Amino acid sequence: MAMNSGTNPSLEDVEVDEQAAAVAAACLFRAMGDPSRVAILRHLLLGEHNVAELTSHLGLAQSTVSKHLACLRDCGLVTSRPVGRASVFTLTQPAAVVGVFAAAETLLSATGDAVVLCPNTRMAG
Repeated sequence: MAMNSGTNPSLEDVEVDEQAAAVAAACLFRAMGDPSRVAILRHLLLGEHNVAELTSHLGLAQSTVSKHLACLRDCGLVTSRPVGRASVFTLTQPAAVVGVFAAAETLLSATGDAVVLCPNTRMAG
């Protein structure tokens, strides 16, 4: 990393591995790139929940919710703790998740239906 003569580097002095940053961002977007995982994250913004509660609220199969929670946990977006025979899930960084959703809403508003209509990003359904 290049440093200036001061004690704190300026943005221009910090070398960023652009490739690594792009890969990390793409991995984050992939983790959040499934409508069920987005729904789970949005519901966990309301507070911690177990799989049964998420299954009931989202109308998804228990195995589907568990699979998506495992992905979100592996990505560091949620954590779990045992409560009796169940596990309770919570967001690891709720404020950051809110920020990502707010930024997404802003960008979606600015681009209109372009993302939804794009043949490369459109969800099957």
